[in-house]
Amino acid sequence: MLTELALYSDRLFMAAVGVFVFAMVLHGSEYAVQRSAKAVLVGAGGPALDEHESHPDGTPVRSRSERLGRMGVALVVLGAVLLAASIVTRGLAAQRWPLGNMYEFTSAISLAAVVAWLVVLRRSPASRPVGLFVLLPVVILLFLGGTVLYAPAAPVMPALQSYWLVVHVTAVTIASGLLMVPGVASLLYLLRRSGRLSGVADRLPSVDVLDRLAYRLTIIAFPLYTFAIIAGAIWAEAAWGRFWGWDPKETVAFVAWVIYAAYLHARATAGWRSGPAAWVNVAGFAAVIFNLFFINMVVSGLHSYAGLG
Repeated sequence: MLTELALYSDRLFMAAVGVFVFAMVLHGSEYAVQRSAKAVLVGAGGPALDEHESHPDGTPVRSRSERLGRMGVALVVLGAVLLAASIVTRGLAAQRWPLGNMYEFTSAISLAAVVAWLVVLRRSPASRPVGLFVLLPVVILLFLGGTVLYAPAAPVMPALQSYWLVVHVTAVTIASGLLMVPGVASLLYLLRRSGRLSGVADRLPSVDVLDRLAYRLTIIAFPLYTFAIIAGAIWAEAAWGRFWGWDPKETVAFVAWVIYAAYLHARATAGWRSGPAAWVNVAGFAAVIFNLFFINMVVSGLHSYAGLG
């Protein structure tokens, strides 16, 4: 029974990856179709596209790009459900909390990022063009998780058999997934603001929308990331007899925390609210990714055995 559950989990994971790839293709097609339609209309001196026209019976007429975008969002929802089912069945198969290795950690981070993006999209449908760029790192993470980081379902070592695994690692996972979206938004903000690659940036939301998106999600994720660091310190005291030992994982996590604190401070400081703050946010996102992969997989430390955040 447990073997079958593990097999179902792996198949659900692969299905989720396939669905997310297809969703990314649809979002990319939406992007390309709307760009080409605008170029044709502008070149012919025609009016701008109106996606709010209606049929005689009052039902709205949706453009091709609108239909592609909506199908892409529907597939993102389906992919999130499949990935969540994969994580749940993985936990049932391993008979533990499903955050015991890098494969499970990357799956959960990807799910958190996708769910965060769907919530943003629900509140701000005009942000949909950002979905293509949010899905790109998610698909990369899932590809790495399903290949080089994959590990069979199995119990964790005794050192990880603690309720702090649930508290600390879950908090880190959700915070990291949430921070992925503002990291992407800040990168797009800098691209849009620079005026370069205007053909790519034309379909993106305005710089103000991208800036607000990055700030509001960071505001939510930062307290959770702070709690994760505190919970990790408490677990470290119980496991190793000290709250903090400047282990490489702890050090980089603290550096990332300082960077995000600096970003929030910069957003409230005149002269830093625009480009400089976005660069700080991108640096924080880079620190989180560095901590996830390089520190876990290359640097030797007390956290190396776990492959955890």
